[in-house]
Amino acid sequence: MIAVDRGRYTCVLDGPDTRVTAMRARELGRKSVVVGDRVSLVGDTSGAPGALARIVRIAERRSVLRRTADDDETTAEGRLERVVVANADQLVIVTALADPPPRTGFVDRCLVAAYDADIEPLLCLTKADLAEPAAILDYYAELDLPYVLVRPDSDLGELRERLAGRVSVLVGHSGVGKSTLVNRLVPEADRAVGTVSAIGRGRHTSTSAVALPLPPASGDTDPGWIVDTPGVRSFGLAHVSAESLLHGFPDLVEGTVDCPPNCEHTAGEAECALDGWVAAGNADPRRLQSYRRLLASRAGETE
Repeated sequence: MIAVDRGRYTCVLDGPDTRVTAMRARELGRKSVVVGDRVSLVGDTSGAPGALARIVRIAERRSVLRRTADDDETTAEGRLERVVVANADQLVIVTALADPPPRTGFVDRCLVAAYDADIEPLLCLTKADLAEPAAILDYYAELDLPYVLVRPDSDLGELRERLAGRVSVLVGHSGVGKSTLVNRLVPEADRAVGTVSAIGRGRHTSTSAVALPLPPASGDTDPGWIVDTPGVRSFGLAHVSAESLLHGFPDLVEGTVDCPPNCEHTAGEAECALDGWVAAGNADPRRLQSYRRLLASRAGETE
């Protein structure tokens, strides 16, 4: 399933050129159908104009990328867990090096979500013509986090290689150039492109997730798919346990070996070994601060 719009689901059969419009069958009950799901269809699957099939089964998902909605926790919708996409292989975290400046707190949240979903992260640094990447790369130096640099006129060959043969989800704050990047990768996508406001926050442009097949390059047998998602202000992690949260900070894991049993690793834990681990130069103090901020509040507030 590659897109959903007002209760109508767009599915592809036998490659991206055969598209079928479908609706949910009653027997699915309350099961959600999301972009990336593999589904079984009955009815008219010709793809002809006006044809409508029915989705009767959702195959078991091999990966599920989730985020918690950043709504007001006092409302009925607050802290609602949402599936972003199913069956993804890679999470491409798109962040600008300037205009707006990079927000490592958001990147940290995305890394936790990727590790929790058991999919690989890739850091995509846009607007590399405006600032150098040294500061943010230094922050993640201990993680061996793969990254690509993108400029307005740069060749996208390295990025395409990392996307080939995979289903990759692109996430990022509005204004970081994600929709521009999608349009460069898939020219016919025609994703809406916004501008950055005077206070350095991007305007929301994409309004719904959609899976797009990448055009084949020479020698490509499977160029892969990208899933463009709406620009988000935060990536809530209320659905992630405190123990799983640590998986997003592999540079801190070894430092917890000497912690007492049931240590919560918060700043208030007097015997937490992480402080000594960082003081000894084994990890960046900013990483510990970020981890503890996420521990204190995983409800998805804006960083």
